[in-house]
Amino acid sequence: MKQQQTNVTPITPEQAGGTLSGLFYERVQRSPDKVAYRYYDTSSDSWNDLSWSEAGKQVARWQAALAAENLQAGDRVAVIMQNCPEWVMFDQAALANGLVVVPLYTQDRAENAAYILQNAGVKLLLIGQQEHWDSLQPVREQLGFLARIISLSHIDSGGHPDSRLKTVGEWLPDQAELIRAEQDKDALATIVYTSGTTGRPKGVMLSHYNILWNAYASLQVVQCQPDELFLSFLPLSHTLERTAGYYLAMMVGGTVAYNRSIPQLGEDLLAIKPTILISVPRIFERVYNKIQAGLEEKSPVARALFKLAVNTGWRRFEHQQGRAGWSPKLLLWPLLNKIVASKVMEKLGGEMRLAVVGGAPLPFGVARLFIGLGLPMIQGYGLTETSPVISVNPIDNNDPAGVGCLLPDVEARIGQQDELQVRSPGVMLGYWANEKATREIIDSDDWLHTGDKARIENGQVYITGRIKEIIVLANGEKVPPADMEMAICMDALFEQALVIGDTRPCLTALLVLNPEQWGLLGKELGMDPGDTAACQSSRVNQVVLERVADQLSAFPGYARIRKVCCQLEPWSIEDGLITPTLKVKRNKVYEHFEAEINGMYEDR
Repeated sequence: MKQQQTNVTPITPEQAGGTLSGLFYERVQRSPDKVAYRYYDTSSDSWNDLSWSEAGKQVARWQAALAAENLQAGDRVAVIMQNCPEWVMFDQAALANGLVVVPLYTQDRAENAAYILQNAGVKLLLIGQQEHWDSLQPVREQLGFLARIISLSHIDSGGHPDSRLKTVGEWLPDQAELIRAEQDKDALATIVYTSGTTGRPKGVMLSHYNILWNAYASLQVVQCQPDELFLSFLPLSHTLERTAGYYLAMMVGGTVAYNRSIPQLGEDLLAIKPTILISVPRIFERVYNKIQAGLEEKSPVARALFKLAVNTGWRRFEHQQGRAGWSPKLLLWPLLNKIVASKVMEKLGGEMRLAVVGGAPLPFGVARLFIGLGLPMIQGYGLTETSPVISVNPIDNNDPAGVGCLLPDVEARIGQQDELQVRSPGVMLGYWANEKATREIIDSDDWLHTGDKARIENGQVYITGRIKEIIVLANGEKVPPADMEMAICMDALFEQALVIGDTRPCLTALLVLNPEQWGLLGKELGMDPGDTAACQSSRVNQVVLERVADQLSAFPGYARIRKVCCQLEPWSIEDGLITPTLKVKRNKVYEHFEAEINGMYEDR
């Protein structure tokens, strides 16, 4: 699947005319015959390729269709759709026509979607499938301001015909000419609503140049080649995927293949054999937990061999990074790689050159395991408000305990409460229609306040916590709940965790158990795993407390969980307890489980 390298340098922001639509036009001209996108066609039950030239012809049709809608430059258009070539076609056509693209998560709650569409003043909406139409029906009466709704496939309106609704097939003209519009690079390109853990989402305004600069600056730290094959599975509504997995890939001329669905990710990795994977930590955490659970069923010899492979691979990595000397133990690596490490890498496709992880903290133990098995894994850091990348680990200066080196032209300083503050060409224009919130995050000297505590050593950034996410116990001791929750979830038994204790006499935790692991534990304890009450028995709680204590052994003595409340029903986007980016909404969980939380403190 590797392609001939016809272009060895990325398109610069200047060559793209400073705009995202200019980037696409330039790429079509430079490498018309190269494969741009790979997607799965359900009708033929096969993977199909789309060249840059073919993509250009399709974008031209979308440009013409949008132009016929009498939209004006600066008008907002929105998209609710899974990742696919049509997402890109719509985005590129809208940008070229001077429109502002508002991406929405496909799994977001109906009331959130309605708020975003209304707040942004969206005039045209593109949806993918029947499920996306159905998801909006609870708020249908609130969407009267939409002038047009376009669907990728036929929609059954269920007795509620809507004259605004058209399918892409009837909406697009047969052909059109691709236009390269002359635009201001600082013009608003997109409004990305942050899925905040508190309050209403805020619309982050990003210009063409904000994102274009960010993609190009990232390439100055992490090298990519024109023959790269990206597997896209994070939603394109996630700014990390959009900048790094879409625009950056276009910049270098790589191919993007679209994952069919998260449950099929394992199959698609084997079928596509990507060279680059952009992910959030949770994906690798789940694989890590599966590996650990699988090892429990292996023989002591097999477990020892696996541990030796990881330890040897890690020592090899540290030696390559210049942080450790050579050891005779490294002579074992070729054999351990063949019989252990390569088997895990083959499940990731076997061609992975780079795994980029961002969006949340990457547990060091997870990074150590995969790097030890030979996966080139780097961690980055950023915010939607910074387009999003602020820093990333170079492959040859990679410290998995940190979030890397600052991108070129990024200024950083440590402010009050050890807060990381930055200035860069990637900092947003502000929050849409919310000057108060803008002033709260960007000060009068243009420093953006990240809200993250950090330190900077030897040019590397290390995130040490969140300013607003510190639990202060009744005795004044301070503990970082996110770090503790991450440590707890390193045990495969725990799918989700929330540590509680602010102003309380001690720490407790709400825990959601992994169904498979709970099934094994329940049988081991002689209980019926299907009995939802069984997971809250005193016997189970004792075992769970011991396992939690093992995971928190590196924390101070006062950071000890005294009681737990175990559950089997996962917290979801639908029930409003987590965001579309899988962050837990602490206050919502507190409210939802108020009785259970109070119960853990009743006899104290």
